[in-house]
Amino acid sequence: MGKVLKNSFTLFLGYAILMIAHGFQGNLLGVRSVVEEFNFLTTGAMMSGYFIGYFAGAQTIPGMISKVGHIRVFAAFASMASLSILIHAVFVNPLIWTLGRFITGYSLVAIFIVMESWLNDRATNRTRGQLLSIYMFLSFIALASGSLLLNFSSPEKYEPFILVSLLLSLALIPILLTKRKAPKFKKLGYLKIKELYKISPLGSISMLCNGFIHSAIFTLTAVYAAAMNFTIFEISLLIFLITVAGGIFQLPIGFYSDKGDRRLIIVFCTFAASIFCFLAILASGTTLENMYLASSIGVDKIMFFIYVILYAGMALPIFSLTLAYVNDYIPKEKFVAAGAGMQLVFGIGAMFGPIFCTFLMTKYGTNGFFVHLLIFHVLIGLFGMFRMTKRPYKDNPESTFTPLPRNITPLGIELDPTTGADISNKEK
Repeated sequence: MGKVLKNSFTLFLGYAILMIAHGFQGNLLGVRSVVEEFNFLTTGAMMSGYFIGYFAGAQTIPGMISKVGHIRVFAAFASMASLSILIHAVFVNPLIWTLGRFITGYSLVAIFIVMESWLNDRATNRTRGQLLSIYMFLSFIALASGSLLLNFSSPEKYEPFILVSLLLSLALIPILLTKRKAPKFKKLGYLKIKELYKISPLGSISMLCNGFIHSAIFTLTAVYAAAMNFTIFEISLLIFLITVAGGIFQLPIGFYSDKGDRRLIIVFCTFAASIFCFLAILASGTTLENMYLASSIGVDKIMFFIYVILYAGMALPIFSLTLAYVNDYIPKEKFVAAGAGMQLVFGIGAMFGPIFCTFLMTKYGTNGFFVHLLIFHVLIGLFGMFRMTKRPYKDNPESTFTPLPRNITPLGIELDPTTGADISNKEK
């Protein structure tokens, strides 16, 4: 592990700084939108801009790389990402912020694709599992740490926006100073949505619902907490704990999912998540319209935090569970293509998730946030129970659970040793 980390240290350092900035930026804009009194629907549309840009970029960036190369694409879009956040600081306007979020999403997916290309180029069949583990660990820890930077300065000031820009610029230095030549362009295919649904109806529906769920969690938790008059420290702590819990629970849940029918674990986790959503609502008040929280941390707020943390622990691993479940029904050589197709399905849900969530928040009050999450978890659970009556359990020894960050691209999925992808022809 030490040798693998040393050989790719500059890449991982740049990626960690990038994810810290990413985690900080999204939550900063969420809190600031409440301060500026943007209505919920406006905020939801603005947050959806990121995912629209991300998945638009996922479809077009590979073509750009094939024409101008990794280095030029990386430098251009890293600069755009750094510039975009400054535009938010200068022009406090929902429409401009939506455009800025689109640019951010488009730019970051370009950076992720380039970085994962570099990691693939450095990986061997012997080391790629270690590289993926480090990549996954940094994704969760850096993203969580970014939320703590909310305490750096008031979201109403320029300083937090400048800090995000500085971090994005700083992330470039170790990456651009790497001695390794840019990797050769590699185009990956993906299974079509229709084919994926035929292979695994539950996997397709679950991944679509996960898009709605994850996009709301990682863009609107700060909005929810700020609207409920949480302090900046409480907001940052809540998001930090959600992200960390999502990472920690991956391993035990994945372990048990490999022991039998993976559908049972998916159904269990999603219904458990639904229960914790409901308990979070109860801990916050008696009605959907009127949430009550003590002005200082007391029993009610502590219980609220516990329920939300347990919710995240149950909910966030379902993304990786779903990918593993789809792989149960296909040969190993299709794992990467299926993962790419599933990312597209996830993206469709993610683009609409913040909008639908804020619609419910507008209709039912702030706790509409949890109603949104509950709805899609129940959908996964009920459909999972239905599918268990339609198809027997299939044990595929080549398919095992692998924790994966939600922002991973098909190139990153190739690092998973279970895919059997030939990512290197020589030992390094």
